[in-house]
Amino acid sequence: MDTLEKEVVQLAQRHGFSGVVRVDQGGQTRLERAFGLAHRGYGLPNTVHTQFALASGTKTLTALTVMGLVADGTLGLSTPARQFLGQDLPLIDDAVTIEQLLAHRSGIGDYLDEDEISDPNAYLMPVPVHQLDSTESYLPVLDGHPAKFPPGQEFSYCNSGYVVLALLAERSSGVPFARLVQQRVCQPAGLEHTAFLRSDELAGDVAVGYLDAPHTGRSNVFHLPVCGSGDGGIYSTLRDIHALWTAFMAGQIVPPAWVQAMRQPLSVMPSGNAYGLGLWLSPGSDDGGEASISMQGMDAGVSFDSVHSPVSGTTVTVISSTSDGAWPLSTFLGKFLTAQRLAE
Repeated sequence: MDTLEKEVVQLAQRHGFSGVVRVDQGGQTRLERAFGLAHRGYGLPNTVHTQFALASGTKTLTALTVMGLVADGTLGLSTPARQFLGQDLPLIDDAVTIEQLLAHRSGIGDYLDEDEISDPNAYLMPVPVHQLDSTESYLPVLDGHPAKFPPGQEFSYCNSGYVVLALLAERSSGVPFARLVQQRVCQPAGLEHTAFLRSDELAGDVAVGYLDAPHTGRSNVFHLPVCGSGDGGIYSTLRDIHALWTAFMAGQIVPPAWVQAMRQPLSVMPSGNAYGLGLWLSPGSDDGGEASISMQGMDAGVSFDSVHSPVSGTTVTVISSTSDGAWPLSTFLGKFLTAQRLAE
């Protein structure tokens, strides 16, 4: 066990981490470990093959699905959302475009406004969660939220925008969104264990999401839609996440020109981080360190962080079945690998 693995094991034990972690460098898997239980009631352990919910990590797959439709001409970045919404969701401005929705610059009101939610474990959906079993079923939840600002004016992270994107993708293609993600992302990337799963019929190799400390057993089944859509709810594995980054960078999901387009910073935050089209972007560093791209997600019983550095080919992925379990490990790994690079 090398220094990195020892540090990760100690940190996982100290925080009661339940989940999985993987580090790849230079084409080799440096670390791949599982901790805790996938199902506390039955004492089933997590393994490196366990499927975990990704929460908002789903948004990157949604963006790739939509960009695939853009690449083949089914949609355009300048296509107005209203073209496929018809009379639905009348509070969405007629000028809102696909690109603005992808970049969180649409200004539409959000059914799950994270600026107003301090505790994801305390949030409850405004309708019974079992009713949310398809993208079209989200319409009552998406409706009735006034715009926050005119389209394109600024950045505001918006869950509703990505459900609307799923709706537009579904209506423009004539294919249900979950199947469309399989066709447009999972199949070309070789993701064999990535799918939208119903939370009320999870298989034994899928991690249940838990709301609180490791010694309790309350799951998130009443807090999240029974089946996710464009803003969250897909399940995946460590190896599928690694395969997704590999396929994305190789242009196997969308053509290379669109890969570059997705990585362009369209909004820059005060922290220096930026957002492109479905991807978070780091600014690099003053010492010449490379910029990275990432997927992130947090929800009741879910936390996920996967960071890929294109120049070195380093990928770090941490997934947890608790709401904040991933962050201590992902923060440590970022600092550890940065320090290692500076020492070389």
